[in-house]
Amino acid sequence: MSASRKDIENRVIPFWDEAILPTLTEYIRIPNQSPGFDKEWRKNGHMAKAVELVRRWVEAQQVPGLTLRVLEDGGRTPLLLCDIPGDLKNEVLIYGHLDKQPPMTGWRKHLGPWKPVYEKGKLYGRGGADDGYSIFAAIAVVKMMKSLGLPHGHIRILIECSEESGSSDLPHYLSAYAKAIGKPELVVCLDSGCGDYARLWSTTSLRGIVSATVRVKILREGVHSGMAGGIVPNPIQIMRMLLERLEDPGTGRLRPEALHVEIPPARIEQAKRAAAVLGGAVTEAFPLVKGGRALAGSPQQLLLNGTWEPAMTVISQSGLPELGAGGNVLLPEVAFRLSLRIPPTLSPREASDTLRKLLEQDPPFGAQVSVSAGGQPGWNAPEESPWLAEATDAASREFFGHPSCYFGIGGSIPFMDMIGKKFPKAQFLITGVLGPNSNAHGPNEFLHVPYAKKLTCCLMRVLEAHYFHHHG
Repeated sequence: MSASRKDIENRVIPFWDEAILPTLTEYIRIPNQSPGFDKEWRKNGHMAKAVELVRRWVEAQQVPGLTLRVLEDGGRTPLLLCDIPGDLKNEVLIYGHLDKQPPMTGWRKHLGPWKPVYEKGKLYGRGGADDGYSIFAAIAVVKMMKSLGLPHGHIRILIECSEESGSSDLPHYLSAYAKAIGKPELVVCLDSGCGDYARLWSTTSLRGIVSATVRVKILREGVHSGMAGGIVPNPIQIMRMLLERLEDPGTGRLRPEALHVEIPPARIEQAKRAAAVLGGAVTEAFPLVKGGRALAGSPQQLLLNGTWEPAMTVISQSGLPELGAGGNVLLPEVAFRLSLRIPPTLSPREASDTLRKLLEQDPPFGAQVSVSAGGQPGWNAPEESPWLAEATDAASREFFGHPSCYFGIGGSIPFMDMIGKKFPKAQFLITGVLGPNSNAHGPNEFLHVPYAKKLTCCLMRVLEAHYFHHHG
């Protein structure tokens, strides 16, 4: 190795403290919600402000040889593309995104989505961990490698601004700028998670997602609940009956076998190993109320439930008045928005068709039931090359003092399916900082800064190993 662990840490840690955290703090203040949540994102200008903040910061780093393009084709969300020529033609693509989830309620009194607070190594605020940090960490990796004379391949950094809306604008950019993006042999995605903060984690699979709106109508207009109650079925009663077609309310298991797949043996073994590392932390990572319990199952089974089994969540509704605002009325109709996480290898079209047939056929009490659904596929990693497995494990042991670990993630990253199909022979390191209690998408989201620093160091070693794998 051309640089010691101490050499790397002595560069990376101060750079995070002095150069990254002040600007990342300013980024958190910007309410640059993804277009799916801010329909007036162009008019409001928050996305443009976030992009400009990052653009100025990247250019201020004066990374030798780096060129930065900000693409905004046809009114689409921006895409930032950094190009850093390397010592070889072997190509690397590093991915992240700048758009954010909506603010959500429930933030602790002294915190807020657009109010950055740094406490005990954690930077609170929306988007710091998911995943505004990614462009800063990626630039830090390249800048520190160059400053230490560490060799690397041809690196490109791609940062999009529509990931939280299903990466709706990304296919255009991947096609229109294919030459500029290159043909990466190694793809590093920084939008994933970690099972704990004690080692480098690599994501091996991602569930897909199907978003569905289920509408139930039983009356042409609302009627007096005292007159109709006991005679006319309540639309919530009908909705409950429909959801029980889909989900076993006692176990949470989705009933249709068409929504399940055979889990690959290698993924079962990885879940077993990850469960041995995490143990009770599999459930302790979630903020259950006092006395609250998770679903039944061993740590291994729960990991598989959250990564390879389908699951349903009701995420919003219409038709119900706010608490205290409703009269004594039997409502005519309601609609629920469902989020279905589907197995990594299941087609979202097949899952959507299954859902429509299940809920629309033979509606209870002859109600009018309609389902509109669509989604994004998941991703299952190709077989890992020995050099990458050795590099990630060695980096984890060097900077964390523990071996690396592999697991699946229950969330979705649309980019992975797109890039996986485009470059089927590429190797993938899918990692990130979304660990226990970091609560991306929810209240009190935080970036675990010590972990982000060590992750930055690990990525330097992996890119160095990538060079030597090809250079000998």
